Amino acid sequence: MLIVQGIEKGGMATLTPSMPEGDQGVKAQQKLTANTDPFAIIAKMPQEQIKAMKEKTDEKFENMPDSMITQSAVTFLHKEYKNIGIDTDKLQSNYILIAGVKMLLLALLSMVATVIVGLLAAKVAAGLGKNLRKDVFRKVTSFSNSEFDKFSTASLITRSTNDIQQVQTLMVMLLRVVFYAPILGIGGVIKVINTDISMGWIIAVAVMAILTLVIVLFSIAIPKFKSVQKLVDKINLITRESLIGMLVIRAFNNQRYEENKFQKANQDLTRTNLFINRLMTLMMPMMMFIMNGITVLIIWVGAHQVDAGNIQVGNMMAFIQYAMQIIMAFLMISMVSIMLPRASVSAQRIAEVLDTEVSINDLKESKEFSLYKKGYVEFNNVSFRYPGAEEDVLSNITFTAKPGETTAFIGSTGSGKSTLINLIPRFYDITNGKILVDGTDIREVPQQKLREKIGYVPQKGILFSGTIESNIKYGRKDATKEELIKAADIAQAMEFINAKPENFNTEISQGGNNVSGGQKQRLSIARALAKKPEIFIFDDSFSALDFKTDSALRKALKSELLESTILIVAQRISTIMNADKIIVLDQGKIVGNGTHNELMENCEVYKQIALSQLSKEELSS
Repeated sequence: MLIVQGIEKGGMATLTPSMPEGDQGVKAQQKLTANTDPFAIIAKMPQEQIKAMKEKTDEKFENMPDSMITQSAVTFLHKEYKNIGIDTDKLQSNYILIAGVKMLLLALLSMVATVIVGLLAAKVAAGLGKNLRKDVFRKVTSFSNSEFDKFSTASLITRSTNDIQQVQTLMVMLLRVVFYAPILGIGGVIKVINTDISMGWIIAVAVMAILTLVIVLFSIAIPKFKSVQKLVDKINLITRESLIGMLVIRAFNNQRYEENKFQKANQDLTRTNLFINRLMTLMMPMMMFIMNGITVLIIWVGAHQVDAGNIQVGNMMAFIQYAMQIIMAFLMISMVSIMLPRASVSAQRIAEVLDTEVSINDLKESKEFSLYKKGYVEFNNVSFRYPGAEEDVLSNITFTAKPGETTAFIGSTGSGKSTLINLIPRFYDITNGKILVDGTDIREVPQQKLREKIGYVPQKGILFSGTIESNIKYGRKDATKEELIKAADIAQAMEFINAKPENFNTEISQGGNNVSGGQKQRLSIARALAKKPEIFIFDDSFSALDFKTDSALRKALKSELLESTILIVAQRISTIMNADKIIVLDQGKIVGNGTHNELMENCEVYKQIALSQLSKEELSS
């Protein structure tokens, strides 16, 4: 087409370059009128002359790129379409209009897709966060005391909240980018391939530069992110301790000390966060530097290609756009990867909780409790040591607690009283020996059924936010109002409950901070009584009661719980003097077993404890 256009435009002058200069016949042909058909003349020319013309023409076209030949032939096409009555201007306008409408529809479709992907990503991430919180909480509730010793309360709170939030935030961004960035990048690569330009190596250089930058930054950032989560744990720990112990802090005028301790932890966290943020803020300028550097490189290489006639300027500009599209895809992925190090650390911390093996598990084939020894609690040569400890805390403990009897435990501080009591509900598992409840080894029955038989009152009274009624009904939701009143009456709690304007509907704040220590203990005892279990465990649960209330409570327990097994840990002799059996512990061993009078005669440890608290007259009365 280009040759034809040249012949038509230039006439026979186009044909003469290869002809002999002295040929008069040809010179005469050049003087033909303008209306002469040049193609008719070519047909009449000698074959040698036509061959020379072709060779000359081919030589010129060899050094010209195909793209330039194609574009140069457009004028001829435009003229030919006009000759046959086709308006190319209108065709081009329609093409631009249709292409614009397609682009607009594609942009609208992209917008709708972006919104839908955003909604789906938010929903999936929220669902993931909900499931993780549920799994972590369920796992933690299955922990025995051994597992709780591995994780601090503050750390478990951080893992259940902040760590899961980090993973959830990453998931939202990840899902949005996962759908968009690959489409952008793959589309750019396809377009680059279709341009048929030998500058693909520049894209490879750009991608390698971005990956190198990300790897270097992450290798520095990940250890710091681990430090951040540990420092968040520390902040939570200090805050929790300070809030719980605020009265003690004020009593000892140690507000400044606690402020300094918090300030140090806060500064450490701030310093680490600033380091990470400054490190991550380098990423965007470096990315922009790479993008602009690649643009300059493409223009530099492309300009030489244009100068050599290998590509057109339009092709070079298109390549720049496609290259930026590919780099933007990697840039988006890199921006999401800023969140990746911290989220990966958080995910590891969550996995630590979920992957922790619970040391106390139910047997696959569990047994049922015996019906012939209902309410019996038996220790047979029981020994126990804490995980990782070198010595036993309890050694060769043997006794039997029977229904209708009160079995008391006393001993010096650290003798193992509370540890012994905590073995019955399987808060820890024994090291050696057997503990039998209703004549069945407690390790062979489901933990839930075992604990249904036990009414446990801890050493420190623990209440939950809600009302007095909800706290007493905590062990048995279907307890009637009469049963609540009876339980509270036995626990000597009705006096202060009736003094409240809303009685049982009185609100209890978190941790029971709006009631006194004695009231807290009495409500804890009422909660155990309302459950109506076979076995009652009182772990030094009368320590906050005055002597009058203590005495009234013990009398009520003795008269009302005639068929129950009662186990009491106490520090006060007056609390356990009338127990049916008193077991004296010293350094994890039983050194005395009997009634008060028997122990006063044959147990020196018990006698010393008794005489340190009461006079001989009081002890003998």
